[in-house]
Order: sequence, then structure tokens, then C-alpha cells
Amino acid sequence: MTTEFACRLCQHTPLQPFATDRRRSYWVCAVCQMVQVNAANFLSPEAEKAQYDTHVNDVDDPRYRQFLARTATPLLQRLKVPSRGLDFGCGPGPLLAKMLTEAGHSMALYDAFYHPDQQVLTQRYDFITATEVAEHLHAVDEWLNRLWAMLLPGGWLAIQTRQYVSAPEFPNWYYKNDLTHVSFFSPSTFVWLAEQWSAKLDIISDEVVLLQKASN
Repeated sequence: MTTEFACRLCQHTPLQPFATDRRRSYWVCAVCQMVQVNAANFLSPEAEKAQYDTHVNDVDDPRYRQFLARTATPLLQRLKVPSRGLDFGCGPGPLLAKMLTEAGHSMALYDAFYHPDQQVLTQRYDFITATEVAEHLHAVDEWLNRLWAMLLPGGWLAIQTRQYVSAPEFPNWYYKNDLTHVSFFSPSTFVWLAEQWSAKLDIISDEVVLLQKASN
């Protein structure tokens, strides 16, 4: 069985069945290897925000800082001080932006629900962070390409998202149980993205990747 909806990252169709649980079916793209759910399974914006409002991300929580350090530490090793960055999908408590500011960088904030400042999306940056964001994106191709276009030459895009497990394990994978998670990436997905962008790809772990834009 196949589905006729196109991959939301590379537009390939048809997609192949990947896994099913009691609430949703999941489909994989043969080209970019992104696993995704049908748009019919998307939550409404109101339901989506209600889910985000339940998240407890305390900027004073050392465990939350350690979690974000998975991205901050390797990114800071690659940045010149000072650099200018954007924390995309920063949420109501932008701790990552605070951490990067403490390291000597200037930060802009954007979040569709909590910091919906469209002006920051018209500017260009030395680096952009997207931590625990990519899996929520509905128009994933539009947003990732838009972020890439906002990077200056030599700039870095840091993405933190859990990379999916194999199809037999997927139905029991905790990460897909959040109904706001609709797009799931693998290392092969990021390799495909890097090829499309002619980018340098550093796969830091099974949840953090860094992509560097070519310098002029």
C-alpha cells in the first residue's frame, strides 16, 4: 500500500508505509527518508499551543540547561565571538538564547506562539538554532529552506531533534507519542538536506546535527 500525499520535505510521491500505532499511521519517503504523518493528523493551532503550554522548561533548571548544552557546546566550538544568532522556536523560556548570549553572542528570538516577531525573519544571521522544533513543523520544506536562506555565508544551522528508530521499534518509540510531533528525521535525511544545500554536515549525535553554509 502507498499513499498519494507528497513528502513534505522533498515532494516525492508516493510514500511507503512505515509503521502504525493506535492513533496514527506513519509514512516514509524513499528519497529523503523522512518519516511523517498525514496532514489529516495535524492538531489545530489551538490544540497545539495547549500542548506546548503544558511543557515545563524552567530557565533556572540545571537539567534543562544540560539538555540544551547538547547543541550549545558543539555549536559554540565552531562560532567566532561575537556572532549574531536566531533562536528559532525558542518557546516561552528561551534558555538556549540566554546561554549563547552568556558566551558573547547576540540573539534574536522567534516562536510562532510565544515570540511571533516577523521582523526577525527578514534578517540574516551567523547561526540559527532549532532545538526540538523540526519535528513539529508542518511546512517543513518551507521553513528549513527559509532558515537556510537567512544564514550568512559560512553560517551554521543547528538542529536538535531525536532521529527515528527502525520500523519494528517505531510503534513503541516514546518520541512519536507527542501528537505535535509530525516529522521525523534520520541521518540519511540530513545527508539529503546537506546535498541539496551543498552544506557541510556534522552529525554530533542521534539528536544533534550542525550544517554549515558554504562561504563565498
